[in-house]
Amino acid sequence: MNVTIYDVAREANVSMATVSRVVNGNPNVKPATRKKVLEVIERLEYRPNAVARGLASKKTTTVGVIIPDVANIFYAELARGIEDIATMYKYNIILSNSDQNVNKELHLLNTMLGKQVDGIVVMSQNITDEFVQELKRSPVPIVLAGSIESSNSLPSVNIDYRQATFDATTHFIGEGHKNIAFVMGPMRDLINRGHKLVGYKEALEQAGLEFKEDYVIEGEYTYDSGLEAWQKLKRLNPRPTAVVSGDDEMALGVLHGAQDDGLSVPADLEVITSDNTKLTLMVRPQLTTIVQPLYDIGAVSMRLLTKYMNKEKVQENIVVLPHRLEMRGSTKA
Repeated sequence: MNVTIYDVAREANVSMATVSRVVNGNPNVKPATRKKVLEVIERLEYRPNAVARGLASKKTTTVGVIIPDVANIFYAELARGIEDIATMYKYNIILSNSDQNVNKELHLLNTMLGKQVDGIVVMSQNITDEFVQELKRSPVPIVLAGSIESSNSLPSVNIDYRQATFDATTHFIGEGHKNIAFVMGPMRDLINRGHKLVGYKEALEQAGLEFKEDYVIEGEYTYDSGLEAWQKLKRLNPRPTAVVSGDDEMALGVLHGAQDDGLSVPADLEVITSDNTKLTLMVRPQLTTIVQPLYDIGAVSMRLLTKYMNKEKVQENIVVLPHRLEMRGSTKA
């Protein structure tokens, strides 16, 4: 039998309003009364009904999180930052996996709104114009984390992906490399086609080096895709002596593919990757990487969402966090 707030009020000989104030931490309750109510709550093992509380307060203290692939370590680290800040601000999380499917993203958005969430954090690799319009129509605040949409009309938290890729490519140019490949995720992802690829091209142009389409390999965000990318790169003449990878799993595929063919990294091939997930430390040599603060991107996006949900003043709705290069064993310097 479910214990209700009425049962607690009757046992404690107080009003239901008093029980509600105790449960919600309202200070306007006498210490002796609070102690008595808490004792009854413990004895009856009363658990407040979140739905009923949400109806009364018009808040469910629940936040929806849409993630493209929960198995991808990139998004897992972002989600950890979201969850920790949500817990700090006493919000519960509903985490949903979209499988990188646009139609499923729309379905999950409507499902979460139907569950009366107070806000939503969206991570998506391909934010279409249709999806943006749906997000703009949302009755609750929405923040993008590690994701970009072309109009910049939605709050978001990212790094400067163009500048980061420019920095990695420029590092190789400074070390004397002239044949630098770029291994990237799908062009449908705006971060890839509109930011990372642009940064790669700008670095070559600034150094007076020719942009060669054959040196740009598009794939999926997987280890196997990195292996396939290397199979294409090794056939080029001249073969690239350096690779900038837009994804850690792909970078591992390139690294292992080159090693399987007898090349030494970094003596014969240097590699810089982009995410600084734990994978970069689990290979030998360890991967030199662009450090983007994945945990912080998640944490800041959740904090930004709490400001919108609580109608606090927001000074910046487009947040760009700093990045840097972390030099490790996959590069000579």
